[in-house]
Amino acid sequence: MYQSIQLTTSISSGEISQGAWPNNKKILDRTRLLAGLRSANSILVRRVAFLLFLFGLGLVLAQSCAAGTVVFQSTGSLVTGRATHTATTLVDGRVLAAGGASGSKIFSSAEIYDPASGTWTATRNLKAARFRHAATLLADGRVLVVGGRGKGGALSSAELYDPALGSWKLSGSLAIPRAHHTATLLPDGRVLVTGGGETGAGALASTEIYDPATGIWTDAGNMAFARFRHTATLLNDGRVLVVGGNSSTGALASAELYDPTAGTWTTTGNLNTARFRQTATLLSDGKVLIVGGQADTYNLASAEIYDPTTGIFTFTGSLSTARASHTATLLVDDQVLAVGGEGGPLASSEFYDPVSGTWTTSGSLATGRSAHRANLLFDGNLLICGGYGEDQPGGASDQSIPAFVDHRSLASSELGSSQE
Repeated sequence: MYQSIQLTTSISSGEISQGAWPNNKKILDRTRLLAGLRSANSILVRRVAFLLFLFGLGLVLAQSCAAGTVVFQSTGSLVTGRATHTATTLVDGRVLAAGGASGSKIFSSAEIYDPASGTWTATRNLKAARFRHAATLLADGRVLVVGGRGKGGALSSAELYDPALGSWKLSGSLAIPRAHHTATLLPDGRVLVTGGGETGAGALASTEIYDPATGIWTDAGNMAFARFRHTATLLNDGRVLVVGGNSSTGALASAELYDPTAGTWTTTGNLNTARFRQTATLLSDGKVLIVGGQADTYNLASAEIYDPTTGIFTFTGSLSTARASHTATLLVDDQVLAVGGEGGPLASSEFYDPVSGTWTTSGSLATGRSAHRANLLFDGNLLICGGYGEDQPGGASDQSIPAFVDHRSLASSELGSSQE
């Protein structure tokens, strides 16, 4: 089996040092926790400790993008312009971008961003070109990429990227090909894949679980509602909340909970507004913030909060600008930064304050974009990469209706940092 000890190499060898980042004592405490994975006797203990490390590290390092206005500046460009790709923060702080599309082109290429140099460098290609796939950082530091669309339609294949080797290998196949699905890391280190769309068959209700220890996919039961372009969020109690999405009849308001201990699905309260292409962000109090998205014919400015203790969604403050296919990143003090999205596309960003339940306009991107990716870096900056630089053709002239045909993709990347 691939050893979880592998992930400690770069962090315990001196890359994290006093004065390297703000609040370095807290970071070093978390580094010691990660280094302690070497002596952990249980795989579960190692995996949970690793997840706690990443969660704590992200909250500490988010301070550069915390309060005040975020200013975006250009950084190195992607080797290949791409949208609907994945971007995954690796254990050593670099970011892996994989797959994606631009117009009719579908990419197998992958590249890595190094925050130290501000540059992207090509790494080895995926085994299969794909876009609208999902990527998940595993507890051992590898990255699982699964599904998506290829030249012939939806894909069932899955691949593992090993950052130490810079290479990909196939790792089992889904029982059902799917795209526009979700992939969520469970507390025990397995990965839950939900819904999505199969070529010619519409939305899927089926779900599957991947076990990195065996490389095998198993059935995880059906959701009550078939859906794609939805969200899935790991709650503090280990359950997974699936919200909204699209179906053959339009946008969904329904939500469901998966219990990995019992292996069962149950419905929970409905959204107040049916939506897809929204974001879902877990807040520090355990609630989930649902932001924007698309109704059947227009983008949404509304936001809702889900409370796991009551199972109820309630409206909170609305965005100043309706947006879909945007990003929403949790920052320090529980603020959430929403960036870009369809409707121009948008260059604007907004802060959400959970205490007041209100949004505040922040800085703008140099280039408006949608279907981009946002990654919080270890130095506290927010990396924005790729995406569509034009609204997809076919929408209304006032940009209220997002289009459904892929268009020109961007190679540019930007870094957001706070200005008090």
